[in-house]
Amino acid sequence: MMLETLKRVKVIPVASVDTVDQGLRMCEALMAADLPVAEITFRTSAAEAAISAVSKAFPEMLVGAGTILNTVDLARALNAGAKFAVAPGSNPKVISEAQRIGLPFYPGVATPTDIEAALELGCRILKFFPAGALGGAKSLKALSAPYAHTGVSFIPTGGVTSENLRSYLELKTVIAAGGSWMVASEYLKGGDWASVTKLAREAVIQANT
Repeated sequence: MMLETLKRVKVIPVASVDTVDQGLRMCEALMAADLPVAEITFRTSAAEAAISAVSKAFPEMLVGAGTILNTVDLARALNAGAKFAVAPGSNPKVISEAQRIGLPFYPGVATPTDIEAALELGCRILKFFPAGALGGAKSLKALSAPYAHTGVSFIPTGGVTSENLRSYLELKTVIAAGGSWMVASEYLKGGDWASVTKLAREAVIQANT
């Protein structure tokens, strides 16, 4: 179900929430845009509780935990109800533990060495991060070419915007792209849920045309 959903919507909103209510209202706004996916980063004290609340209020939503840097946070994410987890790097211990507990985990990569290390550990969906700073879609195209035959897929994140979204999604090795423009902090803190829904809906349309 998860991969099918990612392949359908092709966009993963990435957000840091300050309160549980922000997480709930944000996901409600995303659901209204037919975008039932969200990555809530473990960068705030509210992340764990927000994921737990969202997973209960919207069981049909693919809510994931971002910035998972260690096995302790990985366990917290799983217990909170996260359906997947993401990291900026590739920590072998975290990857191994995620595989043991059965939580889909997408480690971050930036170089050929990173990709080969992740492949060796059995990972086939990788986060290309920080995509924009690493050269964008052009760089990912060149970087992924030698590994396309392995079946590896990428989720570019970091610097992805509505303006460059299509350039990433046009790459055959990209399964979806992660971005925060539709769930920017000013919308969440200001309670501008209409803008979240509007931008999320536009992103889904843009990603699929």
